[in-house]
Amino acid sequence: MASTTDRWTEQNIPAQDGRVAVVTGANSGLGLETARALAEQGAHVVLAVRNLDKGREALAGIRESAPGAKLSLQRLDLASLKSVRAAADELRAAHPKIDLLINNAGVMYTPRQKTEDGFDMQFGVNHLGHFALTGLLLDLMLPVPGSRVVTVSSVGHRIRADIHFDDLQFDRSYNRVVAYGQAKLANLMFTYELQRRLAPYHSTIAAAAHPGTADTELSQNLSGLVRKGADLLQPLFSQPASVGALPTLRAATDPAVTGGQYYGPNGMGGTRGYPEVVASSKKSHDTALQQRLWAVSQQLTDVTFPV
Repeated sequence: MASTTDRWTEQNIPAQDGRVAVVTGANSGLGLETARALAEQGAHVVLAVRNLDKGREALAGIRESAPGAKLSLQRLDLASLKSVRAAADELRAAHPKIDLLINNAGVMYTPRQKTEDGFDMQFGVNHLGHFALTGLLLDLMLPVPGSRVVTVSSVGHRIRADIHFDDLQFDRSYNRVVAYGQAKLANLMFTYELQRRLAPYHSTIAAAAHPGTADTELSQNLSGLVRKGADLLQPLFSQPASVGALPTLRAATDPAVTGGQYYGPNGMGGTRGYPEVVASSKKSHDTALQQRLWAVSQQLTDVTFPV
């Protein structure tokens, strides 16, 4: 574990007054904790959620801890490109600029399912939905000094992970661990390629983060024996969602962050601890694969970027 001088916490978040932050999946878990912390520091936080009722509950909860918080709600279903486009249009109408886009929402180890557009659910929600949303909002961020796109990945990007270009949607065979690994690897490749495109001309940066092993609803799709094992090990390796959100918050707010950095917990093999710059897999840094994934993602979403 790090020394006390390395313990970056919510108290290190600079004032966020005047900043607009869009947080996907902000109704629970990591997204809710991220939204709450940013709101408490003065940001106008947009909770971009699929379920508006749960979003309203989250909004009310944040207001309890931050009575003067500036909050708004935006419906966003990342499993539907139609919904992503509608949300982007509404956000553009409501906000002349965006300082932070935090691509946090995700699904993990789901049974075999397809999105509205026929994508594998994990690849479609975790990667393609966020890819499209970012492309549709990026021009609101480029003129804003200090603006950032932060995408949440996972230690799962190392587990049986590859980009299966010959069967991206797992039409021929499906393994939920492999599908999750592909989606989380894609999150990192997207971040690194976006940063490369931003770097020559813009002050906007792209960074990534992972929460380690956080106590959230993501584990709900684990199968029987695996779920029981995870429950037994949770006290040893898991940490509260508020701590799991710290890498995301640091990537989003620390003035020392530079484009292309990846933040995660610094203890117990990256499963828990305080946020610091961490390494991602060798494959995630494969430039040719990043560029191929970018091209395919543009084709699948019909979204092009202004960079």
